[in-house]
Amino acid sequence: MCRWFAYISPTEPCLIEDVLVAPAHSLIKQVEDHYLPKLLAHLPDDAQAKHEADVRNKLFNIDGFGLAYYTHTQSDFELCNGPRPILYKTTQPPLHDINFRSLASNASTLALFAHIRAATDTPIVSVNNHPFAFGRHVVMHNGSIGDFKVIARDLAAKLESDAYSNIAGSTDSEHFAALYMTYLSRKRGKIAWNETYRLENMRDALKQAATTIFELQRDHQGDKAPANSLNVAVTDGERLVAMRVRNHATEQPPSLYWSTTAGITLNSKYPDRPNGGENVHAVKKVEEHGLHVIVASEPSTYKENEWTLIEKNHCLLVGDGGIRTEALVFPSELNSALNSL
Repeated sequence: MCRWFAYISPTEPCLIEDVLVAPAHSLIKQVEDHYLPKLLAHLPDDAQAKHEADVRNKLFNIDGFGLAYYTHTQSDFELCNGPRPILYKTTQPPLHDINFRSLASNASTLALFAHIRAATDTPIVSVNNHPFAFGRHVVMHNGSIGDFKVIARDLAAKLESDAYSNIAGSTDSEHFAALYMTYLSRKRGKIAWNETYRLENMRDALKQAATTIFELQRDHQGDKAPANSLNVAVTDGERLVAMRVRNHATEQPPSLYWSTTAGITLNSKYPDRPNGGENVHAVKKVEEHGLHVIVASEPSTYKENEWTLIEKNHCLLVGDGGIRTEALVFPSELNSALNSL
């Protein structure tokens, strides 16, 4: 499976280097190293839990890197209202990418999505790297749509034409992103991609996209429909919704955590450091840090109490001054009957 990291705040920018490069367990170092606190406790069978954790979380993520970070540059020049994403994608290992390292040490943002990829059966090319942008909206995914090629043509037929035309690669994830945007924009095309939507609209579009996938698989494969892992995050640069979903009665999705305090540890202006110890160069006090939320496949600090595991088939909604989690309930008949272990 892939790994991803999201940061969002209304007032507190993060230095990209602080959150993606500097920590000992930063995203770009999760290519082959994994840290999964609290994950195994969610299944009663320890052996099964460990096996599921290995299956869905411990692949090598060596097939590409992508970053979307928001700036107000276009709005400063009165070309639009609100933030817009800058995309950076490469198939090179990000830890040794001098262009990315230069960007990371000199750019800050109030919202970013970053993703390292473990390819399934699609080419290793930059256009297949997450995140995927549709106007001001950005989408990224960890997991897989089972037997995607079986439903790909029918899924494409459900896409609004601009959303379909925006697909540059061949991944199941980008098609899911286009389906999400089809539902979010109510099939109004790219003119609607620069609008903002309520958190509830974003949540409902995600759930509708997931349900469509499950229904298409059921139509094509009946009781042999596979299970899907859909750890998906979406943002418009000011609001964020993330879900952790697997349509199986007992199997777990890949790991997904959230934190409202780790951003302090990950900010070089503040006293703490992600690898332990004190930052002697701190210029601000902990209580000065602004409201923020981090959502990530794995914690990037080793303070376990900073991180909460999102429950299976739940979503996290961030924005409009609030943070909350909600259950996502899917019809039981859309659960896969297959055991993938």
